[in-house]
Amino acid sequence: QVQLVESGGGLVQAGGSLRVSCAASGRTFSTYPMGWFRQAPGKDREFVAAISWSGGSTNYADSVKGRFTISRDNAKNTVYLQMNSLKPEDTAVYYCAAGRSVTLRHAHEYDYWGQGTQVTVSS
Repeated sequence: QVQLVESGGGLVQAGGSLRVSCAASGRTFSTYPMGWFRQAPGKDREFVAAISWSGGSTNYADSVKGRFTISRDNAKNTVYLQMNSLKPEDTAVYYCAAGRSVTLRHAHEYDYWGQGTQVTVSS
């Protein structure tokens, strides 16, 4: 079992940068591919990015490709999402999740979830 806690959200102006983190507890963290999802008010939870257990493979939604970077540090049991060139449409609650494959993009395919961290981008 894996417990996940996100942090680092906040308010940023359009064009700015923010890094959110997800700290995991449990000795099996390094065996899980990890993903980031986001959910804006009134919208479904959508895939943002995923990373393989080793960090060697990544997968991005088209809407964030080239702006966001997912990474992980297995020694620190932490996964990160660096967000650059932020847009107002990036405003959402960001969730990390532990899944089964870096290729998976649907929320129901992920097994463990954090509580989320709010990211707000002002125009």
